[in-house]
Amino acid sequence: MGEGMPTHVAIIMDGNGRWAAQRGLPRFEGHRKGIEAIRRAVRIATEFGIRYLTVYSFSAENWRRPEEEVSFLMGLLKRFVRHDLAELHTNNVRVRIIGERGNLASDIRLLLDEAEQLTRDNTGLTLVIAFNYGGRQEIASAVQALARKVQEGALDPSSISMEMIGEALDTHGIPDPDLVIRTSGEQRVSNFLTWQTAYSEFVFLPVFWPDFDEASFKDAIDEYSRRDRRFGGLSAKAS
Repeated sequence: MGEGMPTHVAIIMDGNGRWAAQRGLPRFEGHRKGIEAIRRAVRIATEFGIRYLTVYSFSAENWRRPEEEVSFLMGLLKRFVRHDLAELHTNNVRVRIIGERGNLASDIRLLLDEAEQLTRDNTGLTLVIAFNYGGRQEIASAVQALARKVQEGALDPSSISMEMIGEALDTHGIPDPDLVIRTSGEQRVSNFLTWQTAYSEFVFLPVFWPDFDEASFKDAIDEYSRRDRRFGGLSAKAS
């Protein structure tokens, strides 16, 4: 690995429920196995030399799921942070959380803050966890922040640039994803990193998220490396 390696990989982790259903297991078991797949993905990304890994763990729309399932997912997040944070820190992983925190329970907010503060100076892989996150909601919040500056007279509307909007997003300081992977075979973005993925490459894998392993990750990167990324310009192959 190394040639054509993306700097930033983002993953839409899909298929936990269907993985469980295929095996006659409750959906909860699929989510539990999904946490194991996150651990594998972090380890593999580190081994591959990827600098940023973003995982879509809980969307703003996931609140519509049954209350029992939402409660279980919140419990999984708390256990993941409590049980894995020390190891992530030891392995020089920096944790960033993106998404709305205002409507989260106070104990969850404290855990998220702790994860970021403990690992803020680490220089290895940056693990970005999109939790209670929605791409359109993120853009709306950024626009509102800029609008307040305009209202206060601190910002001229005509000076607002794409770079300025990018800096107002939750992902400020993080490069846009080179590669977005979605598991389960579904081919949609589901309100994930709406602004940041304008020029990302997408790879849709037929495996359910709990089965995502090193071979799956490598398949996605191999597909990415075969793509001709032009960013609106001419192909290097055409020159």
